[in-house]
Amino acid sequence: MSANENNGTRETVAALQQKTHSSVLIIGAGINGIATFRDLALQGIDVTLVERGDFVSGASSASSHMIHGGVRYLENGEFRLVKESVEERNSLIKIAPHYVKPLKTTVPIFSTFSGILSAPLRFLTHRSGKPTERGALLIKVGMTLYDSFSRDGGSVPRHEFRGRTESLRQLPALNPALKYTATYYDASMHDPERLALDVLHDGLAAGPHARAVNYVEAVGLDAGGVKLRDTVTGEEFGMSADVIVNTTGPWTDLTNNALGRPSTFMGGTKGSHIVLDNPELLAATDGREIFFEHEDGRIVLIYPLKGRVLVGTTDLEHDMTKPIRCTEDEVDYFFELIAHVFPSIPVDRDDIVFRFSGVRPLPRHDDEAPGFVSRDYRIEKSEINELPGSTLLSLVGGKWTTFRALAEHLSNDILGLIGKPRTQSTEGLAIGGGKGFPQTDDARQVWLATYGEELGRERAAQLLARYGTRAEPLIAELTADGSTPDAPLVGAEDYSRREIAYIVATEQPVHLQDVVLRRTSLAFVGALSTGLLEELAGIMAGVLGWSETRTSVEIASTRAELAEVHGVQLESTQLANA
Repeated sequence: MSANENNGTRETVAALQQKTHSSVLIIGAGINGIATFRDLALQGIDVTLVERGDFVSGASSASSHMIHGGVRYLENGEFRLVKESVEERNSLIKIAPHYVKPLKTTVPIFSTFSGILSAPLRFLTHRSGKPTERGALLIKVGMTLYDSFSRDGGSVPRHEFRGRTESLRQLPALNPALKYTATYYDASMHDPERLALDVLHDGLAAGPHARAVNYVEAVGLDAGGVKLRDTVTGEEFGMSADVIVNTTGPWTDLTNNALGRPSTFMGGTKGSHIVLDNPELLAATDGREIFFEHEDGRIVLIYPLKGRVLVGTTDLEHDMTKPIRCTEDEVDYFFELIAHVFPSIPVDRDDIVFRFSGVRPLPRHDDEAPGFVSRDYRIEKSEINELPGSTLLSLVGGKWTTFRALAEHLSNDILGLIGKPRTQSTEGLAIGGGKGFPQTDDARQVWLATYGEELGRERAAQLLARYGTRAEPLIAELTADGSTPDAPLVGAEDYSRREIAYIVATEQPVHLQDVVLRRTSLAFVGALSTGLLEELAGIMAGVLGWSETRTSVEIASTRAELAEVHGVQLESTQLANA
């Protein structure tokens, strides 16, 4: 989508201004809002999605990059949620195989009986009591129950218990004080933002009845509908709808307040992560996630990803009116836990290439311990006096793993309100670049032979891994007769100039940081430099018609965002040139 430097109005925003009523208006484009948009679009419903920032830039961008059943939720008695989660995990491995893949997970265990007395009390009361690390017997019970939910007809291996000797043979850098390890399978999601963009693409591809716009926020509600503001230009306009859906996650109460419907549904907790460039720690994981519960009852995961190691997460109360940041205390906490799990491997702050933090969209929980707050979801309904016949639905809760099932549930409620039938289910329906994705060696070779003829098999394989089969139109663009010759980015040779231009033209980025943080992995892996920002900004300027002033502002604001929010300090242009 293009931007017009003359009047500042984006084509997507102009389209909303020309048609100011929609059957359904969804506010909030995290994964749950996007998935609900896709589901309704596939039913042929006139649906509009707006997001005050970039698509999938809030809580959904701060995940642990996992699709998991939630083995620890069993202790909370959330059997329905665990069953749904493992079924959706198994389904996503099939319908989004380009981004969701089985993940071997190992739990180091340092005692045999710890937690066996406190666990029943936690199960019954949801009070944490005195923190205690789970021992082997308790974990064995949980793993056996988890197997009964999650094996998918035997396609997922059963869990395995190992004693100290075999555990250290397989993972020699683990703390030699351990007594056992338990190993089971969940799933990795190595590009959550791109998976969300694929879900969004499916919704938009359903037809012109489905519209989605980023950087448009809901700022009020009156007899004319929801008042929307383009955050780029400041321009305001109204949109009415039969059903208004609030899927703004941890900001749900703030959004309802803006709409004149005060609520106290939410009580989200902050989770932070750091990304380390530490080859020794990466090798020590042996390609598997290390999942460990500390004696204080909090969880840490040490997870190899994109040649780096992701470490998380915390579970802290947070005021949604305050900035969301990974603090130095949290970093210290992560380092303490790494030292406990892998005591012989040194890590320090120089290893950190990226940090991020988000707030889980949990329900209000008063004095209930954060770790025991339900990860399930519910839908709150209220009437809107200013718009007779209209209804406001607020989504409370939800998590990445269950986004498809949640969206179908929420869509069913919406379809009931507007009197429309469901015409198809999304269950088993491939997502984005997962459609036709080659999952066997033979199928992969056929695909590479077809699409790598002009581009080269190595480059075709790279694009297949990055975009799934949605690489096909990109490859057609890169190899079109008479097209401008392509070239690798000077600052990041595994991306090319025309690849970035294609992303800018087709995926609605508005700011430079949208490409840096969500359309690519450049920030996550620590590949950025000021020179690369300038190169990317130059490509965006050519596609979107930015002036030199706008381009300079985008570079400066992105550098500031990286430093303030993600701890990424880039050298000045003068130093880079020197």
